[in-house]
Amino acid sequence: MNVREFQHQILCHSDKSYRMALSILKEENSAKDALQELMMKLWEKRDQLEAITNHQAFVLTSMRNLCLDMIRKPIYTDEIPADTESNIPNPYQQTEQVDMINHICNLIDALPELQRTILRMKDVEEMELKEIAQIMSMTENAVTVNLSRARKRLRDMIMHSRQEENKVYERYR
Repeated sequence: MNVREFQHQILCHSDKSYRMALSILKEENSAKDALQELMMKLWEKRDQLEAITNHQAFVLTSMRNLCLDMIRKPIYTDEIPADTESNIPNPYQQTEQVDMINHICNLIDALPELQRTILRMKDVEEMELKEIAQIMSMTENAVTVNLSRARKRLRDMIMHSRQEENKVYERYR
């Protein structure tokens, strides 16, 4: 596989790979590192990639496995996050939005791993059921069932959380 073929067949999936890494690792720098490491590994093994029929499924599966390996092997750094200061005009709305996003992310993280992964692939990455089934080595029906269960469980968790908030607010009125 030459440079052109590698760019056309592998690098074109970099954006989806990065977003998958970001959704799993939750840090931009770690996601960028994962993407760079994956692309280096794939470039080194580019001669073996010609035998693969579905490059997107292979790249995304490889990224998922690499991210899971990175989570299992924590790396300790003393870096200060780049987004420590912010110049957003309305900090109250931003805080509320961030809290809501964090809360929903925490609820998604509370889902079982299979449901969480399928939900992110379908609703965040906007992948087709067939692609998800290929990547996860499942049937399309199993993907649909797990996606439905994940959405229902997430909806129930959000409703329960809102009910708990309302109870707290009512107590202080």
